[in-house]
Amino acid sequence: MSLARKRPTTPGRVALATLVGSTVEWYDFFIYGTAAALIFNKLFFPEFSTVAGTLLSFATFAVGWLARPLGGIIAGHFGDRMGRKKMLVFTLLLMGFATALIGALPTYESIGVLAPILLVTLRILQGFAVGGEYGGGVVMAVEHAPDGKRGLWGCWPQMGVPLGLILGTLVFLLLNQLPDDAFLSWGWRIPFLSSIALVLIGMFIRLNVTESPAFADNVDSGNVAKMPIVEVVRVYPRQVVLLVLAHMGPNTFFYTFATFVLSYATTTLGFDRQTVLIAVAVGAAVEVIAMPYFAILSDRVGRRPVYIAGLMALGITAAPFFLVLDQENGVLLTVALAIAFGLAHGSVYGTQPSFFAELFPARVRYSGLSLGVQVAGALFGGPLPIIATALVAAGDDRPWIFVGYMMATAAISAVAAYLAQPAAAAVPDDPADGRRERISL
Repeated sequence: MSLARKRPTTPGRVALATLVGSTVEWYDFFIYGTAAALIFNKLFFPEFSTVAGTLLSFATFAVGWLARPLGGIIAGHFGDRMGRKKMLVFTLLLMGFATALIGALPTYESIGVLAPILLVTLRILQGFAVGGEYGGGVVMAVEHAPDGKRGLWGCWPQMGVPLGLILGTLVFLLLNQLPDDAFLSWGWRIPFLSSIALVLIGMFIRLNVTESPAFADNVDSGNVAKMPIVEVVRVYPRQVVLLVLAHMGPNTFFYTFATFVLSYATTTLGFDRQTVLIAVAVGAAVEVIAMPYFAILSDRVGRRPVYIAGLMALGITAAPFFLVLDQENGVLLTVALAIAFGLAHGSVYGTQPSFFAELFPARVRYSGLSLGVQVAGALFGGPLPIIATALVAAGDDRPWIFVGYMMATAAISAVAAYLAQPAAAAVPDDPADGRRERISL
């Protein structure tokens, strides 16, 4: 019996499995970002000034991103050779292990410089895990999708990104009710330790999903790449470079809204933590709702026009967003995040998974998608809080230099998206599923 016919899983069940697993992994990844913005400077870098401690805290956040390309390359290699499902199970376990150990770490006050060293080590493991997760989840969902609905089904694992952010933000919002002493001594550990329960739930769901039909067909036909990453670099370098550039803008805006704004609003503008956390959660919730609608639109009118229109909307919102932020009004901040984060970024994020996945044939899809996305994250996502903090400081605590940077990244990504062409356009008989692909770019 062929691998493709063993206990076939419905697209809906696959969507649920990728959504839940992705939510858990991104929850783990984002609670670190929230903690880095709010408290890690006090717990692991107390000997430095407020600005220096914040930069060092954000540097440990960025380290996880540097590990993501390696995780994407290794998981992509084995995912294209041994199967998507095995890698998704492995990355989920690794993420849960690293996150739980962060929650058990002693602080600088207890063990000195060893504390930030251990923190960085575990953050590297987190980055490695999430680097392998994204490509596998997207590819699994896209390759199980019914004909003509790759946009809709592909956006489900992507929805795990804002859902993970919402979940992590809500946990910190509840813990914010604790007295500061309690929050700094033990409260901050709860989100990390609770990851164990979430990982168990995710594992149960993922273990009951069958392998991708596209990969199974490749196994049956002997069309499995021996060295997937080498083939990607040799045959599809243009797609990789354009993917990296097309992801530059979305990365910049997402981590501005999800991470940097927590530090900027509370430290520079004087917002209280609870107000900003609620606003970020609302913006992410709007994005979760908006993403499927834009994904469906991409199935009907094409990936490229929806993606480029979303990037243009992001560029337009950059300056007004910070003008609203300067009003120091919690309601206005929430509305601004709902529009810029939820709608503008949601239009890009809902379209992105299927758009990027279709740039590569199935035999190297996991590797190609993971390499491009994770390199973009390492260059433009992880360092974003550091870049933003430095550019705002260079502008005498005003954000306008950084706003120019945001707009430039949106423009670059729009040009890259316009130039991007799916690999299947050049190779109509895509081995992804043994039939002629219907490309929606």
